[in-house]
Amino acid sequence: MPYSAPQTFEMQWGGRTLSITTGKVAKQANGSCLVRYGDTVVLGCATMGGQRSGISFFPLMVDFEEKLYAAGKIKSSRFIKREGRPTDEAVVTGRMIDRSIRPLFEDRIRNDIQVWTTVLSADLENDSDIVGLIAASAALTISDIPWTGPIGGIRVGRIDGQWVINPTFEAKLKSDMDLIVAGTSERVLMIEANAQQVPEKDMLEAIAFGQKHLREVTKFLDDVRAKAGRPKATLVSLLGEEKMKAEDELASARDEARAWLLPKIREALFTGPLITKGERLDALDKLHDVLKAHLAEQGADKDRIEGIVSKVDSWVEAEVTRAILEEDKRVDGRKITEVRPLSVEVGVLPRAHGSALFSRGETQVLSVLTLGSPGDEQTMDGMEDVGKKRYMHHYDFPAYSVGETGPNRGPGRREIGHGALAERALMPVVPQDKEKFPYTIRVVSEVLGSNGSSSQASICGSSLALMDAGVPIPAQVAGVAMGLASIPDMSKWKVLTDLQDLEDGKGGMDFKISGTRAGITAIQLDTKTIGLSSDLIEKTLSQARDCRMEVLDAMDKVISQPRPDFSPYAPRIVSFMINPELIRNVIGPGGKQINEIIDATGVQIDIEDSGLVMITSKNADNMQRAVDWVKQLTREVKVGEIYKGTVTRTMTFGAFVEILPKQEGLVHISELTDGRVERVEDAVKPGQEVEVKVVEIDSMGRINLSIRQAKNPDAPVEVPKRPAPRAGGGHPPFRGGR
Repeated sequence: MPYSAPQTFEMQWGGRTLSITTGKVAKQANGSCLVRYGDTVVLGCATMGGQRSGISFFPLMVDFEEKLYAAGKIKSSRFIKREGRPTDEAVVTGRMIDRSIRPLFEDRIRNDIQVWTTVLSADLENDSDIVGLIAASAALTISDIPWTGPIGGIRVGRIDGQWVINPTFEAKLKSDMDLIVAGTSERVLMIEANAQQVPEKDMLEAIAFGQKHLREVTKFLDDVRAKAGRPKATLVSLLGEEKMKAEDELASARDEARAWLLPKIREALFTGPLITKGERLDALDKLHDVLKAHLAEQGADKDRIEGIVSKVDSWVEAEVTRAILEEDKRVDGRKITEVRPLSVEVGVLPRAHGSALFSRGETQVLSVLTLGSPGDEQTMDGMEDVGKKRYMHHYDFPAYSVGETGPNRGPGRREIGHGALAERALMPVVPQDKEKFPYTIRVVSEVLGSNGSSSQASICGSSLALMDAGVPIPAQVAGVAMGLASIPDMSKWKVLTDLQDLEDGKGGMDFKISGTRAGITAIQLDTKTIGLSSDLIEKTLSQARDCRMEVLDAMDKVISQPRPDFSPYAPRIVSFMINPELIRNVIGPGGKQINEIIDATGVQIDIEDSGLVMITSKNADNMQRAVDWVKQLTREVKVGEIYKGTVTRTMTFGAFVEILPKQEGLVHISELTDGRVERVEDAVKPGQEVEVKVVEIDSMGRINLSIRQAKNPDAPVEVPKRPAPRAGGGHPPFRGGR
């Protein structure tokens, strides 16, 4: 069906205009639109390819693409000017959109589907992630791709106790939470949040507030679909009548096989607790083998056997769900609210600045912390990301952590997403005052074993590593993943504490919640349901808090306060303020002065425009030498102070004395001694060290000194009654060099 003529739809939302234009661009896509909010514009495109054979999953790809031209920027690299790999922020946003839209697809679809959102204009006021989420939803909604949306997305902040819809970048800085909620008018499908230790009741209120204002967007998208949407393709048209007929014929055989296998599933799963993932996988393999042998005895051919046996895993997951809902029974024998065994160690690596090994069941993470100088900060060079980042968390997930083989090709979307989640969870406790704690912090979480929420284990491990390193964080941060057992219409459900493998099937959720004892610092939710109700979310937040307290108790038993000192292998940093106008004295022409200090002492020196000086060194003596050097270069002369200086030259009217590096003043001939002096050279000579008192700094910044008055430092300053003569227009000013 061809596109209709271009149409633009508008609504007022959060004090700004949200507009959607259809039928104007990217007309060969199955669905496309331009979404504008303020001056931020995102192109949303949804396309569907042909059916893929030989796969047992729904092939969905979601991309969020930042264009630097959208913000009027050119890439800062000298050698590469076009956009390269997506920034971490773009990857995180793409994953957020994916988690929002995926639950509303029919999982039997085997056609490649790609949702592509491209930021064309960024006003640096309205965050493009929410606009991108709405663009993805709108493109799918008006397309012929089978999808049971629309959904909406909204950002919620809280400023001075008031809820705010879609706060701007500037407003977000004043907010104690940054919450994104996506879903339908009735249910929540995705949550992404970071918060300043916000209590559960406040977070629940924020989610409810967000969903209330989501309804405006979903209704708006319904109106757009009614006027500009295409009829949806049916599953029959995608799979083909022949395949659907074959599926129907196979369905009765599957029902018979399931009925025959069900007692064996229950016996395999619940005769005794299956504690390890290996035990559960062995049980699954045996069920596959038993069913294959049974079907072969009945004369089924290879294709029929594979078509039936492919459903065993889903039957097992369904039985796991039934046992939880009807009997409160879990495969590993735990109670619904029980956490797996915890193990906590710190200081496990001798040379690391901080390290911790955290285990929860078979999930095991080694977090290693490195302290660096301010110069080790990461410069942000994205479309909307600007400035520098002092705290970084990187997450590694090697194949051996799940007992598999695989190539090591660097971090993928999952690694980047999990690393960003842990980073956001810990940011509220990481020191922000650069003058008090100037270090750059990098934490790497190595996943050594994974079976349920390694991202939350990395949060626990990183918190422990921060304390082990002596980083002054006020409290530990712990995280846990909550699961769900439910039936398709969500009329019956139970929340599970500490989710793992078989419990993360259809009708489940992965609701990650982290925080301190005071409150929540981060949330990430995705679900395999039609969405979560408010009472389910409330139950999850409450149950997760109980679990978090238990994990924090275990962590605090090992280390509850940051160590009083850093590792002997960590660098030391001294920070202090200088007059910003004197920074040039430290830098010197062409950087000559600062390079001289660095070469002589081996330190690192970082200076900010505010006048904050940070000196890094592993040698205490060299550090002190550099600190004294910089302070001497930037010391400001004050009237009445005594200095030991060196006579640099003599004139008929007096002597010039360097009292600080590159700063000198004049001792008038009348101030050399108490008596009369005929010739200046009779009292002082060039190169001689003398003590002088500052008696005046005139309106031009020139310094007048006295050797005579320096002999009585406590006496009041006597300002010369007549101006001293100046040779060649006067001696160098106070704020300059010779």
